[in-house]
Amino acid sequence: MPNPTFVYVGTYTGPKSKGIYLFRLQTENLEVSQNILLVPLGLAAESPSPSFLELDVKRQRLFAVNELSEFEGKPGGAVSAFSIDPKTGALKLLNQRPSMGAGPCHIVSDKEGRHVLVANYGSGSVAVLPVRADGTLGAASDVVQHAGKSVHPERQKGPHAHCVTLDLANRFAFVCDLGLDKILVYRFDAAQGKLTPHTRPFASVKPGAGPRHMAFRHDGRFAYVANELNSTISVFTYDAAAGALTEIQTVSTLPEYFDGVNYPAEIDVHPSGKWVYVSNRGHNSVVLFTVDFGKGTLTYVEEQGTGGKTPRHFGIEPSAKHLAIANQESDTVLVCRIDAGNGRLKPSGVFASVPTPACVKFLPPTE
Repeated sequence: MPNPTFVYVGTYTGPKSKGIYLFRLQTENLEVSQNILLVPLGLAAESPSPSFLELDVKRQRLFAVNELSEFEGKPGGAVSAFSIDPKTGALKLLNQRPSMGAGPCHIVSDKEGRHVLVANYGSGSVAVLPVRADGTLGAASDVVQHAGKSVHPERQKGPHAHCVTLDLANRFAFVCDLGLDKILVYRFDAAQGKLTPHTRPFASVKPGAGPRHMAFRHDGRFAYVANELNSTISVFTYDAAAGALTEIQTVSTLPEYFDGVNYPAEIDVHPSGKWVYVSNRGHNSVVLFTVDFGKGTLTYVEEQGTGGKTPRHFGIEPSAKHLAIANQESDTVLVCRIDAGNGRLKPSGVFASVPTPACVKFLPPTE
C-alpha cells in the first residue's frame, strides 16, 4: 500500500511557532470539497524560522532556509538539511550550514540533487552549497554578491536576492533581485557548484517593479516573474540554448476594481502548462491565468479568496489535483481542489491551523 501524501509547512518561529509542521492530505470522496483535509501530524522538526522549504523527493530529503540575521554568533542566516521517514513523514536533522548572507528566503535543489542554491534577501547574495551522498550539506562552494539599487526609496536601496530558479537543462541559474529590478543570469556548473555571470548577465523589469519569484513552464519555453512592488507578472520567452530571457508581456495580478495596497508573493505554473497562479497579499487572493500555449502569454480568468490574510506562498501537489495556500497572518492553510478541466480552484472551506505559515510543500507518496 502506498504511503500517504505528506504536506510540510515552513513557518516564522516566535511565540506561536517552533519550526516545520507536518500534515497528511486526506482526499476521500473528492467530489465533496469539504472532504479535502490536512490532518495534523504535529511538529516535524524544531528549527528557527524555516521560512522556505525544498524537497528532494527522489532521495527523501528536505532542505530549509533559516531566515535569521545571526547564526552561530556571526551575521547571516542558515540552511538546514533533513532526512525524511517515508512512512511517517518525520524529519531528522542531518546538519546546518551558514547561508553566507543575511535573511535567506528561498532555496532550490539542482536537477541532479548535488547542490542547493540559496537566495539571501537581506544581504543580496546567492550561495551554492554541495549536498553530500549522505544528505548533509558541505561548506558553500560559491557565493555571489549583488550590488546596486533601483528607484523605490525604501525597498530598493540595495540588492535583495529573492529567489533562485534553474532552467530545465540545469545550465543556467536565474536570480530575481527585488532591489535591483533585475533577473540576474548565471551559468551554473553542476559538477563544481559554481556560478559565473552569463554573457547576457541580466534581464530587466520595469523600474520599481521588484521581481520576487519566477517559474518556468514545464517545457522550458516561457518564464513568469511575479513583481512584488507593482503587482504585475512579467512574461518572458526563453531561449534555452542561449540562456536568454526576452520579455513579451506584463499583466496585472489584480482585478481592475481593486486599488488597495498589495504585494504579490508566489507564482507557479500548473504541471500541464495550461494555467498560471499567483498569490496577492493585500487583496488576499490567488489569481488564475490561462496560458496561450503557443505564445506563452497570460489571460486573467478569476480570483479566489484565500479566507485569510497575507497568502505568502502556495504549493501545487505534483499530481496537480490540489493547491494549498499559506495565510501567514491568519495562522491557517487552505487546501483547494484544482479543476482538471479549467484550472479553477475549489476551496475545501476547512482551514488547517498552522502558526505563521510561510511555505507549503507536498511530498507525494512512495510505493
